[in-house]
Amino acid sequence: MRILFVAAEAAPLAKVGGMGDVVGALPQVLRAMGHDVRVFMPYYGFLPDKLKIPKEPIWWGNAMYQKFAVFETTLPKTDVPLYLFGHPSFMPRRVYYGEDEDWRFTLFANGAAEFCWNYWKPQIVHCHDWHTGMIPVWMKETPDMGTVFTIHNLAYQGPWRWFLERITWCPWYMEGHNVMAAAVQFADRVTTVSPTYAGQIQTASYGENLEGLLSYISGKMSGILNGIDTMAYNPETDRYIVENFNADTVERRKTNKVALQEELGLEVNSGSFLIGMVTRLVEQKGLDLVIQIMDQLLSFTDSQFIMLGTGDRYYETQMWQMASRHPGRMSTQILFNDALSRRIYSGCDALVMPSRFEPCGISQMLAMRYGCIPIVRQTGGLVDTVSHNDPVNEVGTGYCFDRYEPLDFFTSMVRASEAFRYKDHWRRLQQRAMQQNFSWENSAREYLKVYEEVAANYPSQPAAAQPEPGMTV
Repeated sequence: MRILFVAAEAAPLAKVGGMGDVVGALPQVLRAMGHDVRVFMPYYGFLPDKLKIPKEPIWWGNAMYQKFAVFETTLPKTDVPLYLFGHPSFMPRRVYYGEDEDWRFTLFANGAAEFCWNYWKPQIVHCHDWHTGMIPVWMKETPDMGTVFTIHNLAYQGPWRWFLERITWCPWYMEGHNVMAAAVQFADRVTTVSPTYAGQIQTASYGENLEGLLSYISGKMSGILNGIDTMAYNPETDRYIVENFNADTVERRKTNKVALQEELGLEVNSGSFLIGMVTRLVEQKGLDLVIQIMDQLLSFTDSQFIMLGTGDRYYETQMWQMASRHPGRMSTQILFNDALSRRIYSGCDALVMPSRFEPCGISQMLAMRYGCIPIVRQTGGLVDTVSHNDPVNEVGTGYCFDRYEPLDFFTSMVRASEAFRYKDHWRRLQQRAMQQNFSWENSAREYLKVYEEVAANYPSQPAAAQPEPGMTV
């Protein structure tokens, strides 16, 4: 099959959340399975720093009274063709934010549709989040292209209908008060990034005012769990960590723990319970709970805490202030650093994810890959990836709590710190976590089922004849 991924992010070039991981990894696996999969994303101003891009575009197009160019390259270290949508609105060195965000991503989606109609015709257009949500609406005019729409984060739904009608083409048959509402109605299939989240967004607690519509279209919606790159994130070969190890040599992690404590200025003590948190500092991630209970945990136990991430200024300030109250016991790193995140996964004893909601989550899977035990709230993809530790029957891979309450979170933290004292049990818990299979191959097979169901409704057509480079269509 010919499949075009259209998205605002693709790791490792532009990654803000889980969408980047999906778009950066899934096409590689699908191509290895024999399918012609390509990626279409914006040409951000910082991309020339990360990969070589030809100076001349392969195609020029027009959308929303704007002229744009499309450049062709490949995702780094892969054979996945990458098309970059070039327009001045994407030249600033940022992915999101800005007063023109609604307009420029609507232009991007329009440009992707023109590209499919006039340059390379896929059988399936796989759209990701509201930035591409108008594509399923427009593709209803095309009898030989199907669409799949993936919801990564329902909280962001794109511009309202009244704004869209002023800037772009809204067909007479279009329904929906914003981009997200229109996308889920007109896509042939809708997916979310975990089975549990697919059910949760049909309720008032998680539906972001779209729960009624999502329940209505639930017959064409499914949840497919994200995966991780098990080759890139491999404790046996990872060059960013001090001591490599596997499930059989998990005791070697102690070297990484001591090295991490030294690197971040914590008291060097391999016997202390070292907790990590690698996250965006936003309300969704449960930072309110961390602020309420972490002072008590650090004051009355020998635990240590490492925070890595960037986000809202309020949470950044709160984490800085908390670290200043616990010198040698807490380190706050306000930055994005993949290498440091790997050292946290390989050196910390536990990773906390007390999320208010979590469509899928990647950190908990990466942590388990490195023998770091997750402490999570039972929501979204965290339910599908982490099972509660049962020390009697020796099953489970982490510690879970249900209610979004400080006491419940604190109780799980204390249970984990107490279990850490029993080294043999803790080692077997680590081994169970490391033996979990979160590879992208499992997810790819599920996506292929969805693609095949959609493609069955559309006659197979050859790819469109490609114009000469520089030709305007």
